[in-house]
Amino acid sequence: MTVEFEILEVLVGVLSPIVLILGFAVINLLRKLEKLEDGMIDYDNYIIELTKQIEYSSERLNKIDEKGMFEGDDEIGWFFKHIQEIQNKLERF
Repeated sequence: MTVEFEILEVLVGVLSPIVLILGFAVINLLRKLEKLEDGMIDYDNYIIELTKQIEYSSERLNKIDEKGMFEGDDEIGWFFKHIQEIQNKLERF
């Protein structure tokens, strides 16, 4: 055997496990990334639905108080005012 062949055997022997370990690490990270992407898609869908609900609630709240009838009653007026404040905060979000 020549010295060059022995060096080649040593390199192959050392690099093979390193390549296998790195391959396993890449596959593992890829699986984790795919799970995170699926979670982001679900989160995006949730935000879209929540936005639709906030818009609908805002329209409905404005339609209910077109005549300003809730402002006259103390208890209901107070409650309605706070609901409107919450709705305004949600719209800004």
